[in-house]
Amino acid sequence: MAIVEKLHVHRFRNLSNQYLEPNKNINLLLGKNAQGKTNFIEALYYLGHNRSFKTKRTKDIIPFDCNLLQVGAIIDDVRVLLKKTNSRSEITINQQKAQNNSQLSQLLPTQIISPDRGFVVGGAPKLKRSYLDWGVFHINPNLLTTYKSYNKTLKNINLLLVKNNTKELEYWMSKLAHLSTDISKARIEYIQTLNDTIKETEKSNKVDFFQQAGDLSMNFQNGWIRGVDPLSYDSVFGYLSTNIQSFVRLKHLGCGPHKANIEYSLNNKTENHLSRGEQKTLSLVYWMVQVLLLVEKNIKPVVLIDDISSELDQHKINQILQFLSALDVQLFITDIGNTPLNLSQENTTIFQINNGIISQ
Repeated sequence: MAIVEKLHVHRFRNLSNQYLEPNKNINLLLGKNAQGKTNFIEALYYLGHNRSFKTKRTKDIIPFDCNLLQVGAIIDDVRVLLKKTNSRSEITINQQKAQNNSQLSQLLPTQIISPDRGFVVGGAPKLKRSYLDWGVFHINPNLLTTYKSYNKTLKNINLLLVKNNTKELEYWMSKLAHLSTDISKARIEYIQTLNDTIKETEKSNKVDFFQQAGDLSMNFQNGWIRGVDPLSYDSVFGYLSTNIQSFVRLKHLGCGPHKANIEYSLNNKTENHLSRGEQKTLSLVYWMVQVLLLVEKNIKPVVLIDDISSELDQHKINQILQFLSALDVQLFITDIGNTPLNLSQENTTIFQINNGIISQ
């Protein structure tokens, strides 16, 4: 179970030398606009991923008069420190250098709901793949090596295609076919698990949020053209090897798991025909079911909800809070404070933020 026991944020956007001891249940950070609420959520996310959900450029995060940001925490009695400059990162876990970012993600799994990140339903394919692979990784961390190998192999293939070098393509295409089938299998199995979890939750009559959403479905588009079996090495490699000249003309490989997508639907309406409100509701259901699934696997993520009242009405907010509170996960919520939230006083710590200064 991931619990942030202590947190220190230094030189992260407008947050400098901010130290707090969060509640193990619910933490509510209140403040007016442009005071640093989203920066706080971003810092927590950064600690779990060594990257931002808002920008790829470190220089956007480090204050202009500084050259180093630091985010440190004690998580389940484990001391974590992330230091980052514009050119390099240093991650230590219990004063030992971390080998890769996945160690952070396993130590601090975070589910984030933020207007800045967008909603998965109606979102870009990249966001949908990120949603899917977040769940796959936390269920089976060993697959991270497969994903990394796939991306490296894809990069080599695209380089060969640009150079019109077909001699080495067969080797790399064969390797990609093997990796592709492993990724597709993991994704398909995970989607089936998500759907089963939703059905079981609906039948339990315990969670109104799921029942009131309606008839939900996910249509996984595996990234290959029709006729290619994504789970068959022979089918994938056969397609790749017989279409090399087409790929050479395109100068890149425009099919495969890196082009996968998900089409969501609600009450037999595809996501493009849903209202903004319906897209938000459906997105929330699928985010929440990911949290539920991890909890059932004895992996309790930290849930980050930024600017909770800006996109949701009070009824949905209270449904979400009730659902997450029942799962006993640690929550970090930001809000401007205009909407009454149904929070247990004994399980909630309220913080205020003003111009980057956090107080209790």
